[in-house]
Formats: sequence, C-alpha cells, structure tokens
Amino acid sequence: MPNRIKDLSSRLTFRQFQVFVAVYDKKSYSKAGELLGLTQPAVSSQIRALEEAIGAQLFEYVGRKLYCTAAGERLKTSINNTFLEMKNLQHDLAELEGLIVGELKIVGVSTAQYIIPYLLKPFLNLYPKININVNIVNRSNALQRLSNNTDDLIIMGMVPEDKPFISLPFLDNELVAVAPHDHPIFSKTHITANDFLSNNLLLREPGSGSRLALEDYCQKQRLSFKHIMELGSNDTIKHAILAGLGLAVLPKLSILPELKLGSLQVVELPGFPLKRSWCLVYPSAKHPSPSSRAFIDFIQQNIKHFEHYFLKHSNIEAGKRII
Repeated sequence: MPNRIKDLSSRLTFRQFQVFVAVYDKKSYSKAGELLGLTQPAVSSQIRALEEAIGAQLFEYVGRKLYCTAAGERLKTSINNTFLEMKNLQHDLAELEGLIVGELKIVGVSTAQYIIPYLLKPFLNLYPKININVNIVNRSNALQRLSNNTDDLIIMGMVPEDKPFISLPFLDNELVAVAPHDHPIFSKTHITANDFLSNNLLLREPGSGSRLALEDYCQKQRLSFKHIMELGSNDTIKHAILAGLGLAVLPKLSILPELKLGSLQVVELPGFPLKRSWCLVYPSAKHPSPSSRAFIDFIQQNIKHFEHYFLKHSNIEAGKRII
C-alpha cells in the first residue's frame, strides 16, 4: 500500500466525516455547529484537520456563500458509501443476533391516515428497535415520491398498472355516499345514483384516489356528476357536508364518529360502497431494507387479522354489531 494511502487512512476519523457532512448539508460552519452541539471554531478545526489529511481544500467562500470544492464533492461520495456500508453492517450484525434495527420511511395517502397507526402499534411491539418515519401526502405526491424512490414503502390505493411497481393489497377501503342526517334526499322512498350525483356534490382534487374511484364508477354506469366545489382533504369535505354545503363520497373509516353520532348518514345506492384496496407499494427494482422486509412480511402474515379488526371496528362505530 502506498505511504500516502496509509497516511490518509490512519488520520481520517468518523467524527471528521460527520462534521464535513453537517457543513456540506447546512452550507455553514455555524449552523453545522448548532446541529452537532459544537462551537464554530471546533467545526473549523475539524475541517482543517480533514483538509490536511486529504491534502486539498474542501470548502471555499465566494462572497458570503460557502461552496464545496471538487475535492469536497468527491469526498462526499466516499463518505456516503462509507456510511452506507456501516449502516448495512449494523443491520447484518443485528440480524445475526435475531434483531432488526434501522429506519423505516413510510408514506401514506390521505385516506391511509386512518389505518396506519393501527398497523404500526403491533409491528413495533415485535420490532421496537426500528425507527419509523411517516408522512401523509396526496396521491399525486405519493406517485412522485415513488418515482423518485425517496421512501421505503408507500401505502395507497388505485396503484397505476402501467408503472414498474410492486403492489401488495392488504385491506379493503370502502367508499360510501354520505349526506347530513336531515338532508332532503332521505325523504325519497327510492334514491337513485342520479339523485345523489346531481345534488351539490363535493369532490376531492383531480387525481385523488376517492375521485378516481367515483369517476370509474360513473364511467362504468354511464353516469355523469355535477360538483359545486373541490376540496383538498377528506376531513375538509366531511366538515363541508356537516355545514350543509353538499354531499360526497368518502372513505367509511374517515367518518366513523359522525356515523355513530348520527350527524352523517350513508346513502344506500346501487353499486355502493365502492370497494378499493389499500396496498403496500414500492418500485419493482428496489431491494427492500431489512426493516422494510420485516414490515412487508408482517402485513402479509396478518392480513386476515387486519380485515377482521377493521370490519369489527367499522360496524360497531357505525351502530351495527358484528360477532
């Protein structure tokens, strides 16, 4: 091994790498110090020591802005690879001991917010060392994040069939027609789909899962709908219905308290409820991490349990009993 390489490997430290990454990400010595709990002189000292070991300048000021040099960019690539290898080593050693550790990044579409906590509780009982981060976004953002491969798993419905995604359906998502309990539509002895669809319909934004499901239903039944307003979330639509602005099609799990209280009622229509599935989704070329694989396996092994739990929960809350 050349002397220069020996000298380099013996003088570099992980702490220097951590400081370098903090300065690189924050583009500031002072902000990196705040992040790491160090003074600015301590950060500067670590970077100088790293530059001496590397034999090249890593950062430079142009005006008041801090920029990374070409040598710094090359070092960042090496550090990323080193940290990834150490993370993989940590996972492998944990697996050898029968443990699974690490991070799990889950993204859920808005309708999934009503089920995700009930999936995570029993999962964390089995794998308490996994650190889980959950983001709730709309369907458009979820698809974008899938394409960018920024997360481990996506929980959504209406998965595009023309994309290279792996999809695991695991739970029914019932979409029901909803109206206030005192709406005139309930005075009819026979309510048709046309009665409902032409009655001040409230919709989610174009591209949302619930809207796509309604559009698919209307297309198959050769029906059309008239809407008076588009709203950006199911909760906003729910409150708009309660305020008397109109009717809507919503996930049943999102309105269980209102159904139990009787402030909202399900409108029985032909072909309803619309049934879709919540799915675990990830790019087909992606290799799931140990924590992702543990969650996928957990969901697959407990599909029947989740089906029974949510069916029981849904019917009891809606005023029905299921044994």
